[in-house]
Amino acid sequence: MSSGTRIERRFAELKRQGRAGLVTFVTTGDPDPETAAAILDGLSAAGADVIELGMPFTDPMADGPAIQASSLRALAAGQTMPKTLAMVARFRERDDTTPIVLMGYYNPIYVYGVERFLTDAKAAGVDGLIVVDLPPEEDVELCLPALAAGLNFIRLATPTTDDARLPKVLTNTSGFVYYVSVAGITGTKAPDAARVSREVARIKRRTQLPVAVGFGVRSAAQAAEIAAGADAVVVGSALVEAVRASLDSNGRASPGTAGAVHKLVAELAGGVRAARAAAE
Repeated sequence: MSSGTRIERRFAELKRQGRAGLVTFVTTGDPDPETAAAILDGLSAAGADVIELGMPFTDPMADGPAIQASSLRALAAGQTMPKTLAMVARFRERDDTTPIVLMGYYNPIYVYGVERFLTDAKAAGVDGLIVVDLPPEEDVELCLPALAAGLNFIRLATPTTDDARLPKVLTNTSGFVYYVSVAGITGTKAPDAARVSREVARIKRRTQLPVAVGFGVRSAAQAAEIAAGADAVVVGSALVEAVRASLDSNGRASPGTAGAVHKLVAELAGGVRAARAAAE
């Protein structure tokens, strides 16, 4: 097997293919553990190149209503950190190549215990972390130990990350840089593809890391626009909204819940791949 993490190998492969990747976000345990596992198991086949799994938390302050609601559904269904890591481990029994990134907030990791969390996450087959409420000034808390454990630590850059702040954001970042395409919380605004492309170019002048763009992408057409100027497109709120829309009148999963998510992923993947065809 080639060197590097699964994330690094996947982006190297995307570069060889000459296309952007699709990064899909779903909340672990939403709407229930069994359905969430079925959703996870089908994401790669539907077209996801990298999978982000949200660690449910009661106060996801950077997330909009859709992802907040998905966290609450997962917690109500009994999702815990050990169950999240166990789900990754089961996924790894069937898929040893698709990168898995855990995304969320520091509190659940702190409560679990940082050293224990990193050991268990690595053993389960986690490849990277995105922890949105730990700035670079707090790298000693989790970022540096994660890197030492062999996990990528992925940082967010935003429209307010100016040239003075950007080098600090990029320090110790690995795997890829996640560019937040709009100011504010997830899933509430549509990105401006032209402005995003300029911002991605600005970031890439400072780093060799791939740049993935997320927040606000909901359709294949939007994904294609963003993919034209980025190394990957991240979609989350639209997928967790697909979960919500598929639930029955009692708020429980229907027979079509996993399929609804996979169908949207396939459409988004088609949009991302169309960006390459348009450029040729």
